[in-house]
Amino acid sequence: MTIAEQVVLLDDAGNSIGTADKATVHHEHTPLHLAFSSYLFDTDGRFLITRRALTKKTWPGIWTNSCCGHPAPGESPADAVSRRLVDELGLPGPHKVELILPAFRYRAVMPDGIVEHEMCPVYRVLVEAEPAPNPAEVDSVRWLPWGQFLEEVRTGELDISPWCVLQLTELVPLGDPLQWQAGDPSELPPVLR
Repeated sequence: MTIAEQVVLLDDAGNSIGTADKATVHHEHTPLHLAFSSYLFDTDGRFLITRRALTKKTWPGIWTNSCCGHPAPGESPADAVSRRLVDELGLPGPHKVELILPAFRYRAVMPDGIVEHEMCPVYRVLVEAEPAPNPAEVDSVRWLPWGQFLEEVRTGELDISPWCVLQLTELVPLGDPLQWQAGDPSELPPVLR
């Protein structure tokens, strides 16, 4: 018997108010819940972008940052990042997962009305292995120099997820991704402190 994946529901201040099945939480009235985003770089500073599987309920087939997901109840986001790197991208650990944007949150609505509504800390991960994407999660991947990625987004050549667009407004001012300063853990949502 398969156990349904659970997401942590949050109040507006970031405190846990329960859980819900991931399979049922995303709809026109998606409640605020806990998530994470991660940005993977190799030792040459190239950034890994991923195209979401066409079967995903939210933003199928859209290019986005390297890996996203939801911490399970009681799971730290860093552990959730490592778990999803294995599940989505076939990248075995251990992973060096570094908090960059502790307080990122967003709400986005798809054309069909489905909503994403997340408190979503952002992490940087340095990897040395090549991904082996799980086709149920990831349609395809590309390694790009950070500057080329930003240029393709700026010119509209690359259409990316709404959360990635919003994250870039905070990440770009930080400069070289390999030099990003770690975020302050005290700024994480209370559920993670």
